[in-house]
Amino acid sequence: MKLKFGLATPSTLWGMDIEARRDILSRIADSGFDHLFMADHVSFRDGSGTDGFVEVAALSQLHPTIGVMISIYLLPLRHPLPVARQLATMARIAPGRMTFGVGIGGEDRHEIEICGVNPATRGALTNESLAIISGLMNGEELTFHGKHFTIEKARIRPKPSQAIPIIVGGRSNAALRRAATYADGWIGVWCSAKRYAEATGLIDEYAQAANRTAPQWLHGYQPWIGVDADPVKAREVVKQAMEKFYHVPFEQFERYTPFGTPAQVAEQLAPYIDSGCRLFNLKVCTQAPEEEVDLGGEVLSALSKMRQDQT
Repeated sequence: MKLKFGLATPSTLWGMDIEARRDILSRIADSGFDHLFMADHVSFRDGSGTDGFVEVAALSQLHPTIGVMISIYLLPLRHPLPVARQLATMARIAPGRMTFGVGIGGEDRHEIEICGVNPATRGALTNESLAIISGLMNGEELTFHGKHFTIEKARIRPKPSQAIPIIVGGRSNAALRRAATYADGWIGVWCSAKRYAEATGLIDEYAQAANRTAPQWLHGYQPWIGVDADPVKAREVVKQAMEKFYHVPFEQFERYTPFGTPAQVAEQLAPYIDSGCRLFNLKVCTQAPEEEVDLGGEVLSALSKMRQDQT
């Protein structure tokens, strides 16, 4: 399977005028990225966030072919029927270009609670939601009786002309089982290549135990990366960005955070390919925001060259 590469929505994008937005998306596509991805938060830590579906819909209209992905959408904070409608709408306005990354959240317990959700139920809510959404995406009538949702004779039409891949995020074995049961792949974060290989192996085992005919898995990895001609500056820029966002010391993330020159970052990412990764979502941190696209593209070029040299 061809490797797919995603770039986090550039930090300056929504401050640009419409023509500048279109220009930067063209640059992103020309740099080798297959899609743009963005997070989804209702009210994260200090109240910040973005609605994943609104943003992918807007992005999809700025370029004719580039893909869009929500990674990760906090599914347990929503009812599955409106989410299925949003997916069907995206399938119509950007056919074949949407990927749906799903997770249960957890970095901010308060965000979950203020949405009226008991954090202890997140996993069960997500499992039922994924079962419902998968059933509705075939365009047929669905009746579902679960612990958390009861749905009678629901339909979502028109049926998407092309299936939207669903990828489950999370580091726990419960997340791996969720991916194996309901999704087309798993997307990992903050783990070693060794753990990544163990995780994809477990997914195969869980799928077999569930008597599921496994799809051609689209497993991904989503790291923050620091890129600069000077590795010291590359570390500092990603350190500052992650500490500002997560409010925890960088040392907790450092061993799982590639940084350095484009070639050095590519070297750090390459082992994940051998462990089963086929999609990289890169949050590129650079000294100047306008360098994100070009330096991210250099990482892709270096990684592609490494793979060619090995074959």
